[in-house]
Amino acid sequence: MFNFFKKNSKDSNKEAKLVAPITGKTIDLSKVPDKVFAEKMAGDGLAIDTTGDTVVSPADGTLTLVFNTKHAFAITLDNGAELLVHIGIDTVSLNGEGFEQLAKAGTKVKAGTPIIKIDRDFILGKGFSLVTPVLVTNMDIIKDLNSNIDKEVVAGEDEVITFTL
Repeated sequence: MFNFFKKNSKDSNKEAKLVAPITGKTIDLSKVPDKVFAEKMAGDGLAIDTTGDTVVSPADGTLTLVFNTKHAFAITLDNGAELLVHIGIDTVSLNGEGFEQLAKAGTKVKAGTPIIKIDRDFILGKGFSLVTPVLVTNMDIIKDLNSNIDKEVVAGEDEVITFTL
């Protein structure tokens, strides 16, 4: 159950790297103004205080889910890691307004593939934060996760998270 005595297999210790899904400054999850993210109830990672308007895939994988409200999407990597990119805080209540879906669920994506375009002025004008959590949601398979905090990052280019399976 806990795999305390499990021997390392050839698949163990695989490292994965995630790039920024949106341009902005990385912040620690504890600074996200939402308890679910700040207390890592949905997974571990970081958040980005966004300045960009196009949200891209942070890694190669399958776009497994785009929420109907387009405020979040999930990607499953070939190594089994599951990612969640949640655009803004409480933006689900916009019911998709201010979000344009650019990729379909079920498609293979590469790091940097555009997934969602946001209307920053509209969303901010409605009083919502665009702080965007980027999470690994199935932490039970992760041995080690490191987040690159307090860095200015460019979507699809700069590494923000590394983790080991």
